[in-house]
Amino acid sequence: MPMPSSARALKKPRLDDEVRFLRSWIEKPLHMGAVMPSGKLLARTMAHYVDVDSDGPVVELGPGTGAITSALIERGIDPKRLVLVEYNPGFCALLRDRYPQAKVVQGDAYRLRDTLWNVLSAPASAVVSGLPLVTKPMLTRLRLIRDAFAALAPGAPFVQFTYAVVPPIPKSLPGVSTEASERIWMNLPPARVWVYRKD
Repeated sequence: MPMPSSARALKKPRLDDEVRFLRSWIEKPLHMGAVMPSGKLLARTMAHYVDVDSDGPVVELGPGTGAITSALIERGIDPKRLVLVEYNPGFCALLRDRYPQAKVVQGDAYRLRDTLWNVLSAPASAVVSGLPLVTKPMLTRLRLIRDAFAALAPGAPFVQFTYAVVPPIPKSLPGVSTEASERIWMNLPPARVWVYRKD
């Protein structure tokens, strides 16, 4: 039995996003956090850690095609509060089209201090990251979280997902509290969300 045209229309953007991700991953595998966009359950889990009642900007690192961005908006984050830091110019164009009220910054999230120095007008309420941290040296990861904490309001979360079994950033960082979600088995591949807050 053929699929109704409305169902085909709903599936097409997801399929297009998967093709975009796969193409980008083939071109630069270590720059991509995933081969496919984040699943809905993973995206919702990440968005859950962002306080909708706070006023500051919400910075998303490596939004790709916007799977987590959509979950943040569905959670109740005003799109005007979103600052989307994306390296890939093709994804930047797509994000500007899909989220015209958000501020899309084409830049290197691993040089976050330089990328955000003139962008944020207030401390961030959250930094939500889809970056492939485990593919980077530990010093790069630690520099990223240091720069993220410098941009965050006191106690605000740095939210990161990973497919790895181990945390992307050590749990034993001095002055940093860490929590983790349950493993999200309904994501392909299964993932876990880690949340870091500066004490």
